[in-house]
Amino acid sequence: MSPSEQSSPSEQPEKKIYLPRTSESENLKKIRHTTSHVMAMAVQKLFPKAQVTIGPWIENGFYYDFDNPEPFTDKDLKAIKKEMDKIINRKLPVIREEVSREEAERRIKEINEPYKLEILADIKEEPITIYHLGNEWWDLCAGPHLENTKELNPKAIELESVAGAYWRGDETKAQLQRIYGTAWESPEQLAEYKRRKEEALRRDHRKLGKELGLFIFSDLVGPGLPLWTPKGTLLRSLLEDFLKQEQIKRGYQPVVTPHIGRVDLFKTSGHWQKYKEDLFPMMAENEDAAVHEQGFVLKAMNCPFHIQIYKSELRSYRELPIRLAEFGTVYRFEQSGELGGLTRVRGFTQDDAHIFVTPEQLDSEFLNVVDLILSVIKTLKLDQNFKARLSFRDPASDKYIGSDEAWDKAESAIRRAVETLGMDHFEGIGEAAFYGPKLDFIVRDALEREWQLGTVQVDYNLPERFDLEYVAEDGSRKRPVMIHRAPFGSLERLIGILIEEYAGDFPLWLAPVQARLLPVSEVQLDFAKEVAAKMRALGMRAEVDTSGDRLGKLIRNAEKEKIPIMAVIGAKEVETNSLSIRTRANGELGTMPVDEVLDKIKEAIANFENF
Repeated sequence: MSPSEQSSPSEQPEKKIYLPRTSESENLKKIRHTTSHVMAMAVQKLFPKAQVTIGPWIENGFYYDFDNPEPFTDKDLKAIKKEMDKIINRKLPVIREEVSREEAERRIKEINEPYKLEILADIKEEPITIYHLGNEWWDLCAGPHLENTKELNPKAIELESVAGAYWRGDETKAQLQRIYGTAWESPEQLAEYKRRKEEALRRDHRKLGKELGLFIFSDLVGPGLPLWTPKGTLLRSLLEDFLKQEQIKRGYQPVVTPHIGRVDLFKTSGHWQKYKEDLFPMMAENEDAAVHEQGFVLKAMNCPFHIQIYKSELRSYRELPIRLAEFGTVYRFEQSGELGGLTRVRGFTQDDAHIFVTPEQLDSEFLNVVDLILSVIKTLKLDQNFKARLSFRDPASDKYIGSDEAWDKAESAIRRAVETLGMDHFEGIGEAAFYGPKLDFIVRDALEREWQLGTVQVDYNLPERFDLEYVAEDGSRKRPVMIHRAPFGSLERLIGILIEEYAGDFPLWLAPVQARLLPVSEVQLDFAKEVAAKMRALGMRAEVDTSGDRLGKLIRNAEKEKIPIMAVIGAKEVETNSLSIRTRANGELGTMPVDEVLDKIKEAIANFENF
C-alpha cells in the first residue's frame, strides 16, 4: 500500500483494522453462512416465486443463487437488506434438525423446490441435516451456523451485487441470479473491507493495464487470450531477462519446445487421464485417430517435452544435475466464468524448468532452487509478507499416481528442506500435483490478498512413467529424480499481481519507460534528443516529449503515465549541460550535471533501486 502520511505529535496514530480470513475464523464462517440463510429467507418473503439453489460462505462474504422470473434490481437489493434487518432483529433461533432422506424429499416436494431435490440426490451422508430460521424458513445445509440471528450485526452486513450464474456451472442448464453479500464481525471491519475494495478498484490491473498501454483483450481473438502491446511486451522481456540471467549463473540450459504435442505424450505422463477436461480439444489426423484418441493437443504443461530432451541420449551421472529451462507458453481450457484479467487466462507463459538429479543430489539441488525463488521474491519487493505451503497429497484421494514409497520420499525431501532453512511453513493436504508434492510460496499483496507465486516440486513418478535412466558410477542404470520449478509461476499472473502491488508505479529497473525528457520549448528539443540518445546508449529506456505542450501539462502527462524520472530542460540546463530532475519516488532532486544523472541512474538500475 502507499506509505501513510506522517502524523504530527498531537495526532493519534491510525488504528489498524484486522480483517480475519474465513479460513482463520470459525465465527466468521458461521456469521456468513447464517447471513446467507437470512438473505434467502428475505428474498423468498419478498419474491414468493423465487426458488433457492445453493448459498455458501466465501472468502469475503457469501452468495445465494436464485431462480426468479424477474431480474433483481439495485432497488430490490435495498428492499432485501431492509427485510434482512427485520429478520435479524426478531432474534430467530437457528435450529439444526436431522431427518431421513425420505422425509427430506417429502418436505421438498411439499414446497415445490426442484433444485433442492437435485441437491438432496448429491448428498451421500445420512441423516440429512436441515437448518431452520425459527419456524418460518429452512434449507438443506451442513452448517456451521450461529445459534440465533441476534448474534448478527446488521451494520456489519451489506448486499453488494447481482450476477448471472448457471445451475451447476453448466452453460446448458438454467441461468440463475446470484446475489453477493459481505458480512463481518463489526461495522469497523465492514468499513475497512469497503476501503480495501475501493483501493482494489484503484489498483485493478485490468484498468491500469489499459491506461498504461500494457495489454488488451479482443473478443475476436477470444477470452482469456491477452494481446501484449509494445510497452507490455517490454515489461515481459525485462522480467524474462532478469530470470534468464539468474538461471545462467546457476547452470541452467535454455530449451524451446513446440506448442502442440501428441496425445500419446500426455497419456504417458498421465495428464490425459487426470486432466483431459482442462486440455483444449484434440486435433485428430483422421477419423480413425479420433476414435482411438490419437492426434494432437495444445501444450498444457512443459514437463513431458523436457523429459523427451533428457531422454534423447543416454546420460551419465557425471552430467547430472541437468537443468532445462524454458519460458514456455501453455494453454488450458478454463471455463469462461473463471477467467479474470491476467490472473486467470487460457494462454499463459510459465518460467518453467525441470532438473534431473541423482537421489543423492536431491536435497542440495532443492535448496538451490528455493534460494533462487527467495531471491526473485526479494528483488520484486514481495518478501515483506510471504509464507511457504507444503502441498502434500491426500491419501484418501484417487487423483494421484505412483507408489506410497515414492510419495513418502518426495514429501520427506521437502520437509528436510524447510527444516534446514528454518522457514515458516504450513501443510496443505490435497494441494499436491497429481505426480508429486510441492513447496509453494504464498505472497500477500498490498491489499492483504494471498497469491501463489513460486513453486518447486519433487517428482519420482514421471521418471518412472517415461523410463528415464542415467549410467551410475558403478556402470549400472539408475532412475533420476525430477524437480519441477517455476519462480514466477505464470508470467501473466505475476504481471497482473505486480501492477496491483505497485499500483502501476513500477520500480525503476522494471518500468517500460524509465525517463522522459521534458523540453520547455522547441529551442531545447535538440539537446533533449542528444541526452536521450546517451541514455539509450547506456541501456536506459528514455524518450523525449515532443508534443510542444506547456511544461505543466508535460509533467502531468508523465505523472499520469507513472514515468519514474522526469528531466526538465530549459535554457539554463542547456547552457550548463545539466538536467532538472523530478522523480516519482523522491520528488524534486534539483539540477544536476548530465553525466552525474546518467551515473546515478545506471547505479540505481544495477542495484534494483529507485532513483
